[in-house]
Amino acid sequence: MKRLTLFFLSLSLAANAAPSTPRVAPEGVAIESDVSYLSPERKEKLDLYQPVNRPAHQLSPAVIIIHGGGWVEGDKASEREFITGTTLAKAGYVCASVEYWKGTKNRWPTNLQDCKNAVRWLRVNAARLQIDPNKIGVIGGSAGGHLALMVAYTSGHPELDPKPLYPGVSDQVSACVNMYGISDLLTRQKTDPKGTPNGVPSENRLFPEKRDEAPDKWKLASPVSYVRSSSPPTLTLHGTADTTVDREQSIELDRALTAAGAKSKLIMVQGAAHAWPLKTAKFDYTGEVIAFFDHFLKQQH
Repeated sequence: MKRLTLFFLSLSLAANAAPSTPRVAPEGVAIESDVSYLSPERKEKLDLYQPVNRPAHQLSPAVIIIHGGGWVEGDKASEREFITGTTLAKAGYVCASVEYWKGTKNRWPTNLQDCKNAVRWLRVNAARLQIDPNKIGVIGGSAGGHLALMVAYTSGHPELDPKPLYPGVSDQVSACVNMYGISDLLTRQKTDPKGTPNGVPSENRLFPEKRDEAPDKWKLASPVSYVRSSSPPTLTLHGTADTTVDREQSIELDRALTAAGAKSKLIMVQGAAHAWPLKTAKFDYTGEVIAFFDHFLKQQH
């Protein structure tokens, strides 16, 4: 009886852990799950979202999707990433939603290097996937937003460059959408229940060292440290009621990009909390994101 009870309990837990959104490809989208993009021993995979019925000669732009979860949790096939992938595929993009290293050992910068290798994998497979290797963007939410910004701003950085895979292949991207990501670990704050920053420093789960123990490491893991005039165009979405990543993170990033002469657009979403997908019952930012990627990845610049 005890074993039977545990069996049904395990079924209940599995059902509760299952994704709330059915992962069935909508009309016009083909989904290929669990594609290997790292070395054979790595369990992390990616999911491909592709527009169907493309002419053989047509090359599509591509977008890397990076999930959130505080760098230690999350899933490439969660609701937010599924909505992003299917929405962009319907708009003519090939998307790769990636898993990355979330283990306790060498979490940083392995997670970033995995995401960089996903960009390189797209370029290596550009012909098979019918993508334009010169038109690749990146999008991420929360911790995925932080990693998306780091991918966008650190191409070719000697300390962060992945070495073993795809030598000589670029991980440069041409546009970045940051959804409520951490832009400066050193200035990140806690907030009151309404999302107003309260000045109390916030810790992180990216690496074990505390802020005062390794300030240089905290700085090097902060996207604002790499902002240049040549930084890829960036669209940032952030809720004003976010109590997980304070809204000043996105304001600081926008100011830094603008001061450097890089292209930046900041949308503060009134009343939004944290971890929302592009389209909800209350708001829909799919149009803004598609328009942004269309401008920088489909038009000639």
